[in-house]
Amino acid sequence: QVQLVESGGGLVQAGGSLRLSCAASGRTFSSYAMGWFRQAPGKEREFVAAISRGGTIYYGDSVKGRFTISRDNAKNTVYLQMNSLKPEDTAVYSCAADRHIDGSYFLKDQYQYDYWGQGTQVTVSS
Repeated sequence: QVQLVESGGGLVQAGGSLRLSCAASGRTFSSYAMGWFRQAPGKEREFVAAISRGGTIYYGDSVKGRFTISRDNAKNTVYLQMNSLKPEDTAVYSCAADRHIDGSYFLKDQYQYDYWGQGTQVTVSS
């Protein structure tokens, strides 16, 4: 099992940057694939980025080239560096973890993940 806590959200102007963190409990963090998803009001949850247990990285088309996901297994933390933010990026950002899934098809699918954090609000103003 794992507990996830996101931090780093806030209010930023368009074109600015934020760095989100997702801290995980437990001693087996390296055994989990990690993903970031976001959900804006009235919209379905959208895939943002994921990193596999082996370090393979995937991005959603809407954030490719602007966002960077990374993980530090020694700190039990996954990060999402968000640059060139747009108002369309405004959403609640949640991290997710799963011990078993791998490959782009599964890592991009929110329904494959067993564990979720509470989410952190990101608001990008015009």
